[in-house]
Amino acid sequence: MGEHDYENEIKRLYDVIDASQKIVFFGGAGVSTESGIPDFRSVDGLYNQKYDYPPETILSHTFFMRKTKEFFDFYKDKLLCEGVEPNKAHKALAKLEQEGKLIGVVTQNIDGLHQAAGSKKVFELHGSVLRNNCMRCRKFFDVDYIAKSEGVPMCECGGIIKPDVVLYEEGLDDDVVSGAIDAISRADTMIIAGTSLTVYPAAGMIRYFNGNNLVLINRDATQMDKNADIVIHDKVGKVLGGYYER
Repeated sequence: MGEHDYENEIKRLYDVIDASQKIVFFGGAGVSTESGIPDFRSVDGLYNQKYDYPPETILSHTFFMRKTKEFFDFYKDKLLCEGVEPNKAHKALAKLEQEGKLIGVVTQNIDGLHQAAGSKKVFELHGSVLRNNCMRCRKFFDVDYIAKSEGVPMCECGGIIKPDVVLYEEGLDDDVVSGAIDAISRADTMIIAGTSLTVYPAAGMIRYFNGNNLVLINRDATQMDKNADIVIHDKVGKVLGGYYER
């Protein structure tokens, strides 16, 4: 895409946002990389680093149950990113919601940064590291308790504390899924950003969109590019942040 084409697509996007009343944002790991959180599937992401087991194996329900200490060694080291702050993408989306233009954020991320930026209507498809519960008595524990615990985090009742994160082999939360689908089906504009659209069932939700404008913002090309009305290959924070810095 040449410079002129890029500028045209940006202008078209900003015009679409101005004209929209019901925007839904669907985001993946690329939304949080500008906050310093590593992307699992990019070339320099977690999936290309060396561990005794592949990350897909470690982050599975079976591995959690059978090798709980090894799970938490990886989890605390790689998924708990302390001191991260929302970036311009998170802030722009929160502002769009406050202005009544955005009806929901559907995210595959587990970092809680959308809420930290002020978003209220967030559908966390894969859960959140900020919520943790004892598997025996269901007592709640915050992320600091997990981060500071030695080895496997334990409740005083003797139960193991499990993060409210959807692991491989586990199903998504029905209420979260139905809420996300409802928002997507009511939207006039859907902005998909920072995702390669390879993770199912999340990626399959896009088929519920019946609106006018399908927008794709991603660093790399995706299989959905040909179906989108507007395609911008760039960082999400730069593109959405620019909307408010005009």
